[in-house]
Amino acid sequence: MSPLKLERGVSNRSAYDLRNPVEVSETHTIAVLVDNEAGVLARVIGLFSGRGYNIESLTVAEIDHTGHRSRITIVTRGNPAVIDQIRAQLERMVPVHEVHDLTVDGDTIERELALLKVRGTGSQRVEALRLADIFRAKVVDSTLESFVFEITGTSDKVDKFAELMRPLKLVELARTGVVGISRGV
Repeated sequence: MSPLKLERGVSNRSAYDLRNPVEVSETHTIAVLVDNEAGVLARVIGLFSGRGYNIESLTVAEIDHTGHRSRITIVTRGNPAVIDQIRAQLERMVPVHEVHDLTVDGDTIERELALLKVRGTGSQRVEALRLADIFRAKVVDSTLESFVFEITGTSDKVDKFAELMRPLKLVELARTGVVGISRGV
């Protein structure tokens, strides 16, 4: 019997080539209204990790003290089928009251807060203050050798500000993650 002469990755039936290269991966912001009780966040996050979905950003806060409700805002990536599956699975969970895909629902406002600690003296210090003014970042702490800036805006704005601060000796960066809400009524 002669051996098969198959080249790796050429066959459409290869177990190593299951991905469809033409599928489009999209970023979606999903807002989930849940009961504010122990273990709910772990269950929601477990849904993502158990299926191998990545979370790019996660924010959680109680929004209704009397009704004991929290809002979880999740930014994730996937093709449309994956996003639909995530939404459907979230809607089936018992402590979940509402699920909104803010990316699909219409115009939204998304913001992120970041704190950046920058070390610098002399001209670097002046340049850091100049850039902070351009990006409308606030100085929330200052010493003779460093600043802590607070910046609020889109994730892209925070990314750009951080990139410009790196050469000026960015020491530390803390980000809240994305929060979003639909425009209008």
